[in-house]
Amino acid sequence: MEKKKFRMSLSRKIAVLVTVFALALSAALMSLSYFYYKNEMMEDYEEFAMKIAAVAASQLDPDRIRGYLDSGEADEEYEKAYHTLCQIRENGGVEYLYVVKPELEEVWYVLDTDQGEGAIPLGFHEPYYEGAFAENAEKMARGERIAPIISNEEYGWLMSVYYPMRTSAGEPAGYVGVDILMNDVRDELHTFAGQMISLVLVLTTVFLVIMIIASRKMIADPIRRLSSAAGQLVEAEQSGEGACTDIFSGMTVRSRDEIGDLYQSLSQMETDMNAYIRDSLAAAAKNERISAEMSLANRIQAAMLPHVFPPFPNRKEFSLYATMDPAREVGGDFYDFFLVDDDHLGLVMADVSGKGVPAALFMMIAKTILQSCAMLGSSPGNILLRTNEALCSNNQVEMFVTAWVAILEISTGRLTAASAGHEYPVLKHPGSGFELLKDKHGLALGCIEDVKYTEYELQLEPGFRLFVYTDGVPEATDAGNNMFGKERMLSALNETPDADPEQILRQVRLAVDDFVKDAEQFDDMTMLCLEYNGAQTDPIREELITEASVDKLPEVLAFLERNLDAAGCSGKVQMQVAVAAEEIFVNIAQYAYAPGTGDAVIRFESDEASEAATITFMDRGIPFNPLAKPDPDVTLSADERKIGGLGIFMTKKLMDDVAYDYTGGQNVLTLRKNLGKRS
Repeated sequence: MEKKKFRMSLSRKIAVLVTVFALALSAALMSLSYFYYKNEMMEDYEEFAMKIAAVAASQLDPDRIRGYLDSGEADEEYEKAYHTLCQIRENGGVEYLYVVKPELEEVWYVLDTDQGEGAIPLGFHEPYYEGAFAENAEKMARGERIAPIISNEEYGWLMSVYYPMRTSAGEPAGYVGVDILMNDVRDELHTFAGQMISLVLVLTTVFLVIMIIASRKMIADPIRRLSSAAGQLVEAEQSGEGACTDIFSGMTVRSRDEIGDLYQSLSQMETDMNAYIRDSLAAAAKNERISAEMSLANRIQAAMLPHVFPPFPNRKEFSLYATMDPAREVGGDFYDFFLVDDDHLGLVMADVSGKGVPAALFMMIAKTILQSCAMLGSSPGNILLRTNEALCSNNQVEMFVTAWVAILEISTGRLTAASAGHEYPVLKHPGSGFELLKDKHGLALGCIEDVKYTEYELQLEPGFRLFVYTDGVPEATDAGNNMFGKERMLSALNETPDADPEQILRQVRLAVDDFVKDAEQFDDMTMLCLEYNGAQTDPIREELITEASVDKLPEVLAFLERNLDAAGCSGKVQMQVAVAAEEIFVNIAQYAYAPGTGDAVIRFESDEASEAATITFMDRGIPFNPLAKPDPDVTLSADERKIGGLGIFMTKKLMDDVAYDYTGGQNVLTLRKNLGKRS
């Protein structure tokens, strides 16, 4: 017995889509709540620390600070202030409390309440710490108020606030600095996150149940009813019973969305069609009214197709234009384009067998099903498969549709396409002319169930153009019954192959009109042209601060791999960078702080213009320049060669540039490598 193939219903597809959307919305809500709560806590801590600093500042005489620094000696007043600030520190529950006098290049310490061995003496001065401290150097030198600084280095996770003091003459006198531990923040944030996750999960579950039930009632059921009704209407029209039908008028669809619009369009078209038949039987004099009603049907059908250009004015990665000219008032051709998500563009070109109202009705059903399947994130082959199943399930009139469907990944230019018996697409690569692509055809939609459609991929580059059409273009005929043909179509395309999509379609239509002249248009003519301009990417700059320990090597390599992959780096270059990074980081971990421990900073920066990456390793360990040592003589055997130096030698060979500097109390080793981007 043949195994029945799995077939997912539209209701289940909608349930999956709603579930994914709800989970994404829940994640966003939890993130926003978490960051809001975190910001509120940070503001409370900042206010508390600033109050402590203000109280401490009130116990000092700003006019005497400069004297203490100039003399380097503490008097009785200084000792009194010192003991008072020590009490404030103990009673206030802060980690550190001190007084500093910032200058433009360095900071002078006036008073430190730390009573341990690490207390900083009066008159001690040092350069600003790298990061936020150095960035605020000019403001602190001018005595301006600065935002709190969060640090997580050798002294623990701290918030540092600085309360400015001024002399009686209004000159900057220095700052009272207060450092408070932020460990409670972390504990409270963990508690809050746990509570928030529980609440959001409950709400999300309720939301999912409601949305799945509602979507099934409002989307899946009406579409199924409309599809069945449309098939009955087409069958009634072809059997000559169209004037007696009351299919759509007897239905009730209350959706106030595209499904409701489709119902209204079909219902109106049914009414117009019945009126047309009745009026034709009654009297030929009513032909003008029938023509007007068919014109209305034409406007309804035109409204179903995208008709606002440019359709996505904010998207610079691509531009497109499309036209549909029916041979009669309504036609069976249609095109469509839509954003499946922010990075995927769907493209459809299709042609329904037959002409007139039946083809138009079948066209709208097919278009709705195609777009519904595409918006669920399916591949082109799967979109055609599902659409074919839906059309075959109730295709009593035995109509069919040829279709070409593609999904463009905007960020990479990768286009995946599949054809259900449609015309060959026409491609133009940068620097060349338009050429036919003879892709593999599957059977037309609506003919036979369980047909699989072969997909193929195209890699689009900036300047690439795609032209798709229906058979009404190459099969347009003149008065002598000669066809326009694909060769004339290609010649028209290549007149100005680098023109914009709208101009390209216009020149093809002008060529067709010039060929057929006064001959009647035999078939619908539909065309679509896409121009790919390339993805817009931004440089990457990210920093990792971690313990200089061999155990942290996987974390460092994962950090680099993630950023190299985001920058489009080739696999070969990623391996070379990993080898060099492992050599540098292991050396830092083993020797920089020996026998103690410390932190290492790894900074990744990509340069889009030159397609290169810069990786910087920084540590505050023992000053050491690995490039100062001469390269080993690799021509000697391992027994003859001196031990050491081979790792840095290999790093220099693998990287495009290696540089060392000792600045700001740090060893700074910089690697630069061309990304060798994936094509």
